[in-house]
Amino acid sequence: MSDDGPSDLRAAVADRWLSQNRPTHGALAEKRRLAAAMRDVIEHLVTSDAPEEELRIAADRLESYAAHLRTHPRAPGMWGTPESSTAGSPGGFFDFSPLIGLANPLAPPIRMTEVGKDRVRAEARFSSAYEGPPGHVHGGYVAAAFDEVLGFAQTLTGQPGMTGTLTIRYRRPTPLHTDLVFEAWVKGIEGRKIFAEGRCLAGDRLCAEAEAIFVSVQLDRMREMAEARDARNRSE
Repeated sequence: MSDDGPSDLRAAVADRWLSQNRPTHGALAEKRRLAAAMRDVIEHLVTSDAPEEELRIAADRLESYAAHLRTHPRAPGMWGTPESSTAGSPGGFFDFSPLIGLANPLAPPIRMTEVGKDRVRAEARFSSAYEGPPGHVHGGYVAAAFDEVLGFAQTLTGQPGMTGTLTIRYRRPTPLHTDLVFEAWVKGIEGRKIFAEGRCLAGDRLCAEAEAIFVSVQLDRMREMAEARDARNRSE
């Protein structure tokens, strides 16, 4: 990494990210539990050969519960944005990320396992819901995973930005139901541009590589986006 950023900032960001691996309690713990159960439902629904009547009963119950959840107000904000690349205060709102969020059933989820001086490391295991080629992960989800992991790596520079370009080189099909490792690091900084690279491994097998350019964004702009989101949520 050509510009490591202040070591205290890097340590603080890493600590907040890794807080996702720690136990929680209260409503957030139950959200994580519910999201995990929903992931299990999604996995078995995609591959299920259940009879029509059983599927009808399940759909009726889920529709009923969805209607019940709608009776509760939306939370007034989600502790920032759900993307790690623009995280001003990671940890809490990471639970809502579509890629790493333990409280988001859409997330595989990707889990950060190591943050070093020069790179970050994450692990993921994609279920049948993410299938593209038979038995393998859809390329779009591979790209999204890279966007998230590289996004976290560039956050360590202390001047995080949003994705400007993302280039993926698919070396081999990425297998489903397999422990995958994503590694990412920052190659350099030029003005507002942050250059990052990464790779995805299934064991010793190189599945894909990535290059990205992130463009630093002013915090005022991020606040404007968050305020617009919260206003929209309140109106629904």
